[in-house]
Formats: sequence, C-alpha cells, structure tokens
Amino acid sequence: MKRFKPNPDTLILLGIILSVFYMLCLSVVKGSNAQVQSVPFNSTIKLSNTVQHKIRLIYTSQIGVREKQSNSGPAIETYLRYVGLPKGNPWCAAFVCWVLGQADVDNPRTGWSPALFPENRVIWKKNENLYNEPGIRKQELFRTDKREALIPRTGDVFGIYFTDKKRIAHVGFVDQWLGDWLITVEGNTNDPGSREGDGVYRKRRQVRSVYRVARYGE
Repeated sequence: MKRFKPNPDTLILLGIILSVFYMLCLSVVKGSNAQVQSVPFNSTIKLSNTVQHKIRLIYTSQIGVREKQSNSGPAIETYLRYVGLPKGNPWCAAFVCWVLGQADVDNPRTGWSPALFPENRVIWKKNENLYNEPGIRKQELFRTDKREALIPRTGDVFGIYFTDKKRIAHVGFVDQWLGDWLITVEGNTNDPGSREGDGVYRKRRQVRSVYRVARYGE
C-alpha cells in the first residue's frame, strides 16, 4: 500500500493560507475589543467660539504629561493644588477643573468627578437623546431645564459611570463627537483607557461608554 506524499509546494501554499486566515481572525478580534484607542492630534477642528478655542488650546498643551510616581509629578500636583488636594490623589477631575480655570471658565474646583455634572450643566445623558443629524443614532428625547439635549462638542466634559463605585468615576474633555465614537483628552489615564493611569492622553472611546456630558464653555 502506497503512502500519500504531499507535494512540498502544496504544503507551503497551505501554510500561507492558514497564516493569512489566522491574521485575519486576529485582526477581527482586536477590532471588536478596541473600545479605547490612543489617537494622534487633529489640528483641523473648526470651533464656534473663543472659549472653546481657549479650552482646547490648554488641554491639548498638556497631552504627554506623565506621572513621576503614582498620582504625583510637577504637573499633576499643580492640577491637584488647584482643587485643594495633596499629591497622591486621583486627578482626572482636578485636571478638568484646572484646564477650565486656566481658560477663565467658572467650575466647581473639585477632585470629585460627580460634582462636575450638576443638572444645570448637563446637556447629554446616555440613552436619553434624539439626534437627527447624519451618522448619529436616534434616541429618546430628554430635556434639562426646558432645554433640548444638545450634541456634545469640543470642550464639553464627559463622565463615565462605574458600576462597582455606583457613580461617575472618570472624566475628561470631548475633543470631537463622531457619531458612535468620540475623541477625548483626559488625565489620569493610559493607553488602555484606565481611570487610574499615568498621564494625559488623547483617546478614542465609544459613545456608549459615556454616561453624562456637561457644558462649561458658555
């Protein structure tokens, strides 16, 4: 009985096909899990007012700031001092307040993330908005102080809710709102998008991860 001897060229071709198939599968898995990504700076955004421009100019100037030790370093301690906290404290909210303060925008000067979202500042709530613009998902209308929900814009403040803490526990700035995605600039995060990171980053997040958006730039 003859043994089957595969052609070497056939084996090579089969190996190439399997390798390509594996890479395609891997890219699909990575893409499905890529809920938070670091993205390059975009200098082409058109802003509607000078306050937006000031806020964006200040927060983008901080991209690349990194901690020297956990929750400390010259810039981080400056953010924390602005809200009356010593080094070693979580500082995403302090970063937001410091930026707003440098832009001469009234703010709560707090390190407590939920305090950045009083009802009179909230312009967007998760699952409670109706947008008719192209590329933006239609959702239920809500009103805040008799104002219809607005589309978040550059310089607005976003908050992410953490179920284990039962509160908003991470905040940052909306840089661009792009339908199902937003580009952010946020402090105390990292490449994976943690709320306990090591610096100021520009990120790409899914809109569905956002719980509230507040507006201070008016």
